[in-house]
Amino acid sequence: MKPVEQFEPSAQVAAQAPADVGRARQVEIAAKTRREARRQEELRRNAALAEQEATEEATRAEVAKQALSKSEAKQEEARQELAKEEAVKQETARQQAADAEAARLEAAKQDQARQQAALAEAARQEAAKQELAGQEAAKREEARQDAARQEAARQEALRQEAARQEAARQEAARQEAARQEAARQEATRQEATRQEATRQEALRQEAARQEMARQEAARQEAARQEAARQETARQEAARQEAARQEATRQEAARQETARQEAARQEAARQETARQEAARQEAARQEEARQELAKKEQALAEREAEEAAREDRLRQIGKQLDLERAQRENTVDRQTKSPLPTVSGLRRRWLFGRADPDRDLVLYADAMSRKIELNLTIDMVRELLKQAHTQPMVTVAVRADGSVEKVTFEVSSGVPALDDAIRKVIASQAPYGAFPPSLAHRYDVIEIRRTWVFDYAIHLQ
Repeated sequence: MKPVEQFEPSAQVAAQAPADVGRARQVEIAAKTRREARRQEELRRNAALAEQEATEEATRAEVAKQALSKSEAKQEEARQELAKEEAVKQETARQQAADAEAARLEAAKQDQARQQAALAEAARQEAAKQELAGQEAAKREEARQDAARQEAARQEALRQEAARQEAARQEAARQEAARQEAARQEATRQEATRQEATRQEALRQEAARQEMARQEAARQEAARQEAARQETARQEAARQEAARQEATRQEAARQETARQEAARQEAARQETARQEAARQEAARQEEARQELAKKEQALAEREAEEAAREDRLRQIGKQLDLERAQRENTVDRQTKSPLPTVSGLRRRWLFGRADPDRDLVLYADAMSRKIELNLTIDMVRELLKQAHTQPMVTVAVRADGSVEKVTFEVSSGVPALDDAIRKVIASQAPYGAFPPSLAHRYDVIEIRRTWVFDYAIHLQ
């Protein structure tokens, strides 16, 4: 009985050993499954955290983009406002904008560094967890192998079976672990790819923003340079206009100087001509005076001869009576003509330059030369610019050379010019007393001339 009793516990032990091994393996598999589930859950939480961080990063990027848009809109308004201000204020605003942009870039760089540090920390923690899980698995595997060696000592056959089953289980677990590891690595790769895409998108947006900022700065610089160019062109045009006006003024001054010089030379020439005419007139008058003296002397001689010779005196008296009668007839004819006259005065009229009375012609010529040679053209120069006709004027001169009256037979058509001619005639009076040959015969001589104007006054 005892051997039987001893065999039965061994059989029970032998029967219970596979069950214990199976339960141990099931417990171990369940523990590994729970660990794997916890690891997967941890990976999902990490992925969720990374997704949340990416979402937050995208939100921050969107907020930064909106802030940038608002900032750019404000900068545009500020630029339009600053365009109305001076160049110094524009430079100050541009520097402030550059400082703000540098601060924003620095903040973005720090935020990116912080994200990279967080990713590195998460990777480090994941590696530590995997290392801890590996160590835990190694410890359990060592305990399992120790139990297996003890069980093998008791039951070699069960060990071999258990080894076969363990090998199958390990292969299945290895394959499952490999599959899960591949899935984890794929998820990690996809997450890294997504993060890289997010980072590249953020970099692209940042590069686009910087490019927009650069273009805006370039546009502002181009606008500033264009404004400076236009200002330079305006100053150059103003300088050229001032130079042109100065040249015009200098040319006008030169022409005025030339005109004044020509007028001075003309005046000098006329003065020289007037002096020469006066000299010639004085010489002529001196010659006439000498001639008159000679005539008077000859007359005295003739009177002496007439006193000595009565017959000749009577003939001369008859000749004088005849001449007197002829003059009286001429005076009577002139008295009956429609010419103006003053009762009680002996008058003589001279039309044109031809007359038998040489002394009358010489007196009229001297009167005309006095008017022509004394620069009287200056008194009518401005009025001659108006349309006019050549006036015909009769000047009545008394025996003492004073002017009795001025009569316009033909007006110039310009009242102011007619008045100026009267002033010219009056300015040259008196015209010299009548010579004795005229004075003893006439009280008034009326001389008619046509006035012609060019560089001087000419009486025809």
